[in-house]
Amino acid sequence: MQRLQKNSRVVLLAAAFMSTSAIVPVGLGPLSASVAEAAVARSIVVRGNERIEEETVLSYLTIRPGQSYGAGDVDESLKALFATGLFADVQITPQGSTVVVSVSENPMINRVSFEGNKKLNDDALKTVVRSGERSMLTRAKVQSDVQNLLEAYRRSGRYGASVEPKTIERANNRVDLVFEIDEGKKTGVERIAFIGNDSFSDGRLRDVIRTRETGLLGWLRTTDTYDPDRLAADQELLRQYYYKKGYADFRIVASTAELDRESNVFYVTFTVEEGEKYQISDVEVVSSLAEVDPESLRSIVRTDAGDTFNSLRVEQTVEDLTVKVAENGYAFAQIRPRASRDYDAKTISLTYYIEEGPRAYVERINIIGNDRTREYVLRREFDLLEGDAFNRALLDKAERRLRNLGFFEKVSITTSQGSAADRVIVNVNVEEKATGEVSFGIGYSTTDGVIGDVSVSEKNFLGRGQFVKIGVGGGTDNQTYEFTFKEPFFLGRRIGFDFDAYRKVSDSNDYRDYDEDKIGGGIGFTLPLREEELTLRLSYDIYQTEISDPDNLAFGLATCGNNTNLSPAICDSIGKRLTSAVGYQFAYNTLDSNLNPSDGIYAKFGQEFAGVGGDSFYLKTSAEARAYRELLPDFGLVGKVSIMGGHITGLGDERLRVSEQFMLGGSLVRGFENQGIGPRDSTTDDAIGGQMFFAATVEGTFPFPALPEEFGLSGAVFADAGSLWGSDDDLVGVVNNNGGNVVSDDFSIRASVGAGIRWESPFGPLRADFAWPLMKEDSDRTQVFRLSGGTRF
Repeated sequence: MQRLQKNSRVVLLAAAFMSTSAIVPVGLGPLSASVAEAAVARSIVVRGNERIEEETVLSYLTIRPGQSYGAGDVDESLKALFATGLFADVQITPQGSTVVVSVSENPMINRVSFEGNKKLNDDALKTVVRSGERSMLTRAKVQSDVQNLLEAYRRSGRYGASVEPKTIERANNRVDLVFEIDEGKKTGVERIAFIGNDSFSDGRLRDVIRTRETGLLGWLRTTDTYDPDRLAADQELLRQYYYKKGYADFRIVASTAELDRESNVFYVTFTVEEGEKYQISDVEVVSSLAEVDPESLRSIVRTDAGDTFNSLRVEQTVEDLTVKVAENGYAFAQIRPRASRDYDAKTISLTYYIEEGPRAYVERINIIGNDRTREYVLRREFDLLEGDAFNRALLDKAERRLRNLGFFEKVSITTSQGSAADRVIVNVNVEEKATGEVSFGIGYSTTDGVIGDVSVSEKNFLGRGQFVKIGVGGGTDNQTYEFTFKEPFFLGRRIGFDFDAYRKVSDSNDYRDYDEDKIGGGIGFTLPLREEELTLRLSYDIYQTEISDPDNLAFGLATCGNNTNLSPAICDSIGKRLTSAVGYQFAYNTLDSNLNPSDGIYAKFGQEFAGVGGDSFYLKTSAEARAYRELLPDFGLVGKVSIMGGHITGLGDERLRVSEQFMLGGSLVRGFENQGIGPRDSTTDDAIGGQMFFAATVEGTFPFPALPEEFGLSGAVFADAGSLWGSDDDLVGVVNNNGGNVVSDDFSIRASVGAGIRWESPFGPLRADFAWPLMKEDSDRTQVFRLSGGTRF
């Protein structure tokens, strides 16, 4: 840099762009002024121009050869020449009957560079400046560039950034333009406060919005900086949250962000009016279309009398009714929900009016901003095409679908007038975000010891909207390999297709005395029966399971008792076994979040039939239901109730193997080891599994009130119960016939209570549970402390 300063003359732009004025001969007095006004320009001479043609300069003058001119003409000509941005200085001087126009051309930019930038690279900064190589250097353009650079840094959360433009002169009237940048420190959000909220605490509402307060872990995230676009999105998130909770009159009075320049922090305040919480008193469907029977549409309505008012359910009902009525031939029908409030009873009467809407057509759908994502990936989320009847409800539905894809940072759908009064142009603006992930995980669990994984995943593979994942993992006692591919639109229809291949090698450990090597794969098709809620998955899986004695002493049932301490039931399973199975599964999901739900229901029921070739023959049935609800929203207390169960039965003369039966333990009923519950060979103490099981949990989770939110620590109290029983009769016979005895094979409930700690650490979730068994059998294996979790980088 010192060398550059010695060899180059660095000039501030302020000095480079000194204002100039026209030079007019002085000292001639008033008479000269009169004469000048009546002067005639016999000729015009241009001097000082090097790159700009003389004709170009003359074209901007109001003075013409052979015509008289005055001071006003000189002034207008000067303004016109300066307005071009081509000249640093201009002088117009009469010399007798000749007018001399002397110009000093603005230098040409040789190179644009940035110094001092680390958080934003050169490529990102070049996109926001107008000055470029081989263009004219102008004061106005550089000043505009400075403001654009400052705005770019503000968008990245650095309001203390400063930019100083400088020029380095080169030969032939060229300059290097350098923007010296002081990025400053990140301007964080020091505090987020709410005024007017009585039903929900500040902490609960902070969880709803995306903006976060700066804390100890602020260096790991970018949402703790002020962004006006994010603040606007936060307001919408607050509205949706209150509307879904029944507060139909909720409104945001104001949202302010005050910058403390001395401390370089923002203070964000939301002022709200919650209004009353409403329940739905009654629901009606009214149709003005003669051929549409309202009663036939009642089954589609998602809002029922007695429910808490939920704007999302109203919106989904409007969309469902719109599609259904359109299928009956009314493409222009509109569904208008109207709510009649009873303020005293705090109830809302909902009426869905079906009316004939204005006849308008979609002329064109413009997709803007999808640099990577292919256009058809966005278009297939629309239930209307170009030329179809225009319907606002279907556009809102498409906008929600696009947001749920997870491919875009921002999604906005607007409309404009088409080429005719009945034509509408739909404009879809998206801003893409990174969708790939390379992750490395490491952790520890009390069952598997040290565990780790490395995976590469992409949820928008090649911009086609497909999900691909390749992963390798392992621990002290196991290794896993997996490949997953998912296509959400199979053959151009809203049918999900998935394919996976895997291998899992599990060595013997404290709760399993045999090695297991499982390799296989499968395909599945997912059909939406009721969009976003009810789905049906059809699947086919094929895999090979190899059970082996870690000491290589047992080669089957005949030698088991003589050479190893393995249960005869396990010895009976030694060797390779191919399973080929088809199945189906219904899933119902109304959770508000699949990762950290606080409200909604998730339920599934499915069956699997093995016997489509292979060595296994059985019918397996499984079911699960979970319900979540905020019990004390002010304190963030979320209640959870879950129950699951299963049954498997062998088909034909084939008996079930140990690896095919259910196992039950600490993952479902805490306080017990993995495979710590249920039928067990009393001689070898090996778990052999059962044909039937159930597990139930009641749990409450809550954040620790005395700790800052950025710590991510929360607590839980729970009660678990379950049972595993009914081992295959033939398998029990194998044990008994070889001198063993099966215990705990009857239905007997195990129960436990406990407390736990959850840590949403910056490296991934960690969980520690302490559970005390209250009901157990003598042969059960207990485990008071259980630790699980891992990290992702």
